[in-house]
Amino acid sequence: MANPLTPDVLVDPVVLTRTLVDIESVSRDEKVIADCVEDVLRQTPHLSTERHGNTVMARTDLGREQRVVLAGHLDTVPLNDNFPSTVVDDLIYGCGTADMKSGVALALHLAATLPDPCYDLTFLFYEAEEIDSRYNGLRLVGEARPDWLRADFAVLLEPTYGVVEAGCQGTMSAVVRTHGRRAHTARSWRGVNAIHAAGEILQRLEDYRPRRVTIDGCKYREGLSAVKISGGVAGNVVPDECAIEVNLRFAPDRTEKEALAHLQDVFNGFDLEVIDSAPGALPGLSAAPARDFLIAVGEEPAAKLGWTDVSRFAAMGIPALNYGPGDPRLAHAPDEHVEIGKIRDGAATLHRWLATY
Repeated sequence: MANPLTPDVLVDPVVLTRTLVDIESVSRDEKVIADCVEDVLRQTPHLSTERHGNTVMARTDLGREQRVVLAGHLDTVPLNDNFPSTVVDDLIYGCGTADMKSGVALALHLAATLPDPCYDLTFLFYEAEEIDSRYNGLRLVGEARPDWLRADFAVLLEPTYGVVEAGCQGTMSAVVRTHGRRAHTARSWRGVNAIHAAGEILQRLEDYRPRRVTIDGCKYREGLSAVKISGGVAGNVVPDECAIEVNLRFAPDRTEKEALAHLQDVFNGFDLEVIDSAPGALPGLSAAPARDFLIAVGEEPAAKLGWTDVSRFAAMGIPALNYGPGDPRLAHAPDEHVEIGKIRDGAATLHRWLATY
């Protein structure tokens, strides 16, 4: 197939967004879009380009004092009768329009059209962000080629509706278990019902009051929710075990160790097993490129209520934030769409920030 990412497409971030959306790239099926992106970047003379799996990296080496990463994932969630794209008035509809091919379009547009930026730039177009972390392109690159990630500052072009969302929450999932003793339900008094005992766990969740904390002017709100419950043996058996899966979203001033201690305190007296965990990321607004970027955006930053790959950069000591034209409330929705005006505004903002050398 001929590469649809032609020079005429690359110069217009709106047309580029739609073209990227029309290249199907559900997670684990990103080869075609990665091939197209790699081909474009290898033909761009001011960039050096490499590839790892279906993650494509391109960078300038102009001898600037600081380096900035612009990163976006190429994959989408499964299609939901929203492919290919359509345009209605000022809206582009389609799978991945908001999350996050409009953001990828901004980065790819800049990579192709900005040969003399004020910072050295690294562009990362990576695979498998929407699924299990073991497949995540940034994680795999961090293990195999950590030099690709090193920078003074990073921007994840996640959907933020054109505002800066700083840092991100940490996340921890755990299973809280109750135990009982099996018995025939005709003689239920001879057993101990583990499902009944789970009422105490649910009450603690109902009574839970999430902490709110302000960091660098960004207001983070924590949350603790039951997301799954399982138990029972048969219709005539008193159950001897019940498991409730909970998810904690914690502010980035807590470490994972502190988050675990908090869960153990909330569910004191019950068995608790952590099944998944990822640290948060502090806002990272003190870095000089971040300050300049906030001036270019012209609006106060907000806290990122959710987890994103900025956490991977923060773990390496690289301040990072989220900025993109998509509306995060539309991510993964069947009517997912992005406003054309937000794409143009985002491109202008990034160009204003990066082109003033």
